[in-house]
Amino acid sequence: MRTVTATAAAVTAALAAGAAGVVAGRFASDAALKAPPGRPLPTEPRLTVHGTAAGQVTLTRDLAALRPGAYGLSGDGSHAVVGPVLPDAPHTADTVVRRLERVTHGSLDAGDAVRLTPNLYVGDPGTALGLDHADVDVPGELGNLPAWFVPGARRTWVIAVHGLGTTREHALNLIGFLHGARFPVLAVAYRGDLGAPRSPDGLNHLGATEWRDLDAAMRYAVRYGARRVVLLGWSTGAAMALRAAADSGLRDLVSGLVLDSPVLDWRTTVRALATARHTPAVLLPLAVRAAEGRTGMAGGAPGGTGGPGGADGSPARLRVPTLILHGPDDTVAPWADSRRLADRRPDLVTLHTVPHAPHGAMWNPDPAAYEETLRRFLTPLM
Repeated sequence: MRTVTATAAAVTAALAAGAAGVVAGRFASDAALKAPPGRPLPTEPRLTVHGTAAGQVTLTRDLAALRPGAYGLSGDGSHAVVGPVLPDAPHTADTVVRRLERVTHGSLDAGDAVRLTPNLYVGDPGTALGLDHADVDVPGELGNLPAWFVPGARRTWVIAVHGLGTTREHALNLIGFLHGARFPVLAVAYRGDLGAPRSPDGLNHLGATEWRDLDAAMRYAVRYGARRVVLLGWSTGAAMALRAAADSGLRDLVSGLVLDSPVLDWRTTVRALATARHTPAVLLPLAVRAAEGRTGMAGGAPGGTGGPGGADGSPARLRVPTLILHGPDDTVAPWADSRRLADRRPDLVTLHTVPHAPHGAMWNPDPAAYEETLRRFLTPLM
């Protein structure tokens, strides 16, 4: 009897531990699968505003606060833009002073909690950049997808799609440059975004299903005059661009890909975001398994079975010139994957390495250098 009781207790404990592991795995995977659009990723540290002065803001000293370049500063109901570090401005050993370019809305007050974000602009192309644009609806498989269309003289359109932790406002960083180059630009929201249909399961599939909304945007562009399209994506938006260029019925009209911080291995991204939520290392495999079970994703590439390069993970599926802008400081999507893809397809892939930039923010450290690289890439595709 004692043996039976002990065995039953052991089985009960194992079942309880298994159930707890499932719950823990689901919670950890939420960091990626339920990442809210427009909210900085958990990999971005929370900083404190210690004070402001004319054209200056003092922040908690942190590696993030010391990044070169220009960034948005997102708080609770506030948004500002900060420029470079001002090393000669008075500060303590625990603080850093950056140039305060502008406060877009709200206010910055001592004690406020803020995070850096790649978004320098809020609003739409009209309010943020003073550009004529149209608010349009792109018919998608789940319903209408809100988008901004900025007209241009060329017959090659740029379709821009954001990634994790941002919204289509992220595209505003480049819309002014693209408009100056006379490209029509379509910046589209996709399932799960504000104003767009909800994903049937309420989860972010890291590009594995969302790419069909990009396919819908391509069809919209062709319907309204595009002869060719360049797909520009950040983060999971880059994964969507890769998938659309490989599997869309309009893939022959894609003349180029621009991939900023591409998520080429969703498993690594799930682990990274779960780790940022302080998930113990022993539970990280459970987070990956939970993400796989909840979304049906398999393998490394979104919707595929292997590493970077296309829907089936094969670099051989790349068919058009591809510019990758990525750097070794990205803790969400490994730069090594981008470098490996560039090494495997040197005939098509150009890798522009950007140091000291977090995920999705390769433009921010040096916008002029980024835009010149982009100009050189786009010129033959015009």
